[in-house]
Amino acid sequence: MAYRLPPLNALRLFEAAGRHLSFKQAAEELNVTPSAVSHGVQGLEGWLGVALFTRGHRQLALTEAGAAYLPQVRSALAQLASATDLVPGRVPGGRLTVSVAPTFGLRWLIPRLGRFHERYSEIEVTLDTTQRNVEFPRDGIDVAIRMGKGGWTGVSEELLITERLVPVCAPALAGGIQTVADLAHATLLHVVNVSEDWAAWAAERGVEGVDFGRGQRFDNVHLALEVAARGGGVAMGRLPVAQDDIASGRLACVLGPPVPAATGYWLVTGEASKARPEVAAFRAWLRSELEGAVQDPA
Repeated sequence: MAYRLPPLNALRLFEAAGRHLSFKQAAEELNVTPSAVSHGVQGLEGWLGVALFTRGHRQLALTEAGAAYLPQVRSALAQLASATDLVPGRVPGGRLTVSVAPTFGLRWLIPRLGRFHERYSEIEVTLDTTQRNVEFPRDGIDVAIRMGKGGWTGVSEELLITERLVPVCAPALAGGIQTVADLAHATLLHVVNVSEDWAAWAAERGVEGVDFGRGQRFDNVHLALEVAARGGGVAMGRLPVAQDDIASGRLACVLGPPVPAATGYWLVTGEASKARPEVAAFRAWLRSELEGAVQDPA
């Protein structure tokens, strides 16, 4: 039986345009021009003999036919992608898009990506560092690295490593912080958008009698660690994120050893893509790299 099918590329253009209700945003996602999206959709409309969009001044809306067609096209494309990913014996290759928080990406993942490329030169890695909820596979993300406690719904999640907490500062300041009491005279650096910071460390260590609420506040871990490395105070070091700075001597651990946190780094994928050879290769490589982060810093 011969299938009567429209051009596959035209369906991809229509799905993206229908999802964004914008030729421009669809073009940016698919790395083509808005004109290419518009002409592709027009070609599909001509093939079908029905309009899929109404086009107004800077406004795009689905027609009744387009609204009925879009979920069917999306489902068919998802099935094709899934079937392709699961072809037995398929070797890793092509593009792998990874969503990762900026701090983990900048301070841990990017310095090591060269080793991944050496091992899997046929896989092109694209990093997405926007902090947003990812909808697999619609957002074009293959795998995400997330910090948290797990329990996300509708996805496959795998704990990569549990975070560990230890105070860190510039080496020049470390000599003056020999006991917990010395923290009363130091500037504490806080990160406001993490679930565990100084209070969690103090509770785990059973520390009392120190005001851990005072000090300077930052909206991400990267800034707090940078200020600490420049002698601006004592930050809560989060391993493995602070691992390289400690190993290089930019940061010194004080009042160790590290204590475990309730949070960790997780590999999160859509159910349909977790068996992809590219995802499997990336997962295995991540685990091998993180093995060295299990040991406590000296």
